[in-house]
Amino acid sequence: MFIEQRQVGQMAVFAYMVGDEKSGEAVVIDPAEDTDGLIQAAANKGAKIRYIVNTHGHVDHTGGNAEMKQKTGAEIIIHEDDADMLVSTPTSMLRMFGAKQSPPADRTVRDGDLIDVGGIRLRVIHTPGHSPGSMVLLLDGYLFTGDTLFVEAVGRSDLPGGDGEVMFDSIQQKICTLPDETVVLPGHNYGSMPTSTIGHEKQFNPFLR
Repeated sequence: MFIEQRQVGQMAVFAYMVGDEKSGEAVVIDPAEDTDGLIQAAANKGAKIRYIVNTHGHVDHTGGNAEMKQKTGAEIIIHEDDADMLVSTPTSMLRMFGAKQSPPADRTVRDGDLIDVGGIRLRVIHTPGHSPGSMVLLLDGYLFTGDTLFVEAVGRSDLPGGDGEVMFDSIQQKICTLPDETVVLPGHNYGSMPTSTIGHEKQFNPFLR
């Protein structure tokens, strides 16, 4: 298994390439921009991108969906509660980010679902609050946290569909209950370091105290 973290786009978004060398298959999480770079990264590993997974439906994370799908044929996966958001981003917002409207999801998921690619199995954990369909993805001690949890910070909850109380409940009940050694892989490079752990966040994240 390989995991590659790449900073892309205007908002210091972290896109992730996760792949299985044996099967030659990979999944891309939140391809905001730099789709050619992500595709090349997969090629360098001898992997084909099978899925595009969005941790939520905001355009700063989905802006590369259309180009990625066109160039790779990968299927788009998102939580069912954010599926409508994929295809309804306002034109002004698309223009602001220089993005294309995402195609609709090929598959929607809900809490507890599994996303299998090769020998890799990502478990969906629904963490509403940043958006109704925000989710994190758990894989062998790694947690892709999207915009729910950052390094020593949390996502905003003042956008349409956001709810701060719901988000903090998601973090406390579904994220902080994971083993302390679980590696946190956030959706933005907003912290002092690009990754963290659940234990570190419980100790040093001021929003979790």
